[in-house]
Amino acid sequence: MQGHADIPLDEVGQEQARRAARVLAGMVPTAIISSDSIRAMETAASLVEVTGIVPRYDERLRETHLGEWEGRSDSEVKSQFPQSWIDWHNDSLDSCPPGGEPRSIVAARVVACINETLESLDDDRCTLVVVSHGAALRVGMAALLNLPHDRWSALGGFANCAWSVLTEASDPITGESVPGRWRLAEHNAGSLPDVVMSDDK
Repeated sequence: MQGHADIPLDEVGQEQARRAARVLAGMVPTAIISSDSIRAMETAASLVEVTGIVPRYDERLRETHLGEWEGRSDSEVKSQFPQSWIDWHNDSLDSCPPGGEPRSIVAARVVACINETLESLDDDRCTLVVVSHGAALRVGMAALLNLPHDRWSALGGFANCAWSVLTEASDPITGESVPGRWRLAEHNAGSLPDVVMSDDK
């Protein structure tokens, strides 16, 4: 369990980041914000290489602080902290690892960062790429989508260097996008094998 532990990407992670960057560049991003954790900044750097966009770094996009669990395996945590492990895996909103951070706080900081960034962008039709961490992104997305707290676990976890796509919802009458109302267009994309191209010859 990494949490706030500042661990760089290994070679596999670097290749996953390069692969994701090539796909995400095709979505024509206009801005990038990233956690200031080294593994997130290295992931964002792969996207910078293909887009040239200078990212903004923000500590509010860091992963959930896991307190005394950081550096331990899930099985170690389960045996040493049985009740807090159960509460955590039941997705209790305010449960947290000893010395760690509850999901409600993580969601609030992630949403605040995203909303402030969107408000600061000049283009109303921008594509913002948020480079963060699985648990932080999952609860931040759940909050953006206004899911009830007891349904946050309906969003599954992320594979490494996978992404989700949120789009602004449209007014059913006018067809205009509604700022602050989001739809989940894709979730945990990029985790499938490489596309197989057919030979039309």
